[in-house]
Amino acid sequence: MTASEHARDLLAVAARAADSKQGEDLVALDVSGPLPLTDVFLLVTGRNERNVQSIASEIEDKLIEAGSKPLRREGRAEGRWVLLDFGDLVAHIFHEEDRMYYSLERLWKDCPVIPLDLEPVPVAD
Repeated sequence: MTASEHARDLLAVAARAADSKQGEDLVALDVSGPLPLTDVFLLVTGRNERNVQSIASEIEDKLIEAGSKPLRREGRAEGRWVLLDFGDLVAHIFHEEDRMYYSLERLWKDCPVIPLDLEPVPVAD
């Protein structure tokens, strides 16, 4: 099984949003095989708590603008690990220390990595 087109569309929006707020080490994993409830995990690192919160807010704002509604959000107040659940996409925004500690890439190492296209979108004149 592979991630749905809808999940990949959400991923593109979320990845660009994270990148625009200096999110680092973006990794997208296709978890549609082992997880029946979601298709894609987006993992992002923020340099500090404030940056983590900023990245999470931007991802949430851009996905809402794109017509998606968050089903669940956790961890925003602490700014160490924010989880945003948009159904087909779950974004994990980590403080760099927490990203290393929880090592979700290692936990989900059998899942395919989805390439991210973070090229700037041309603005129409």
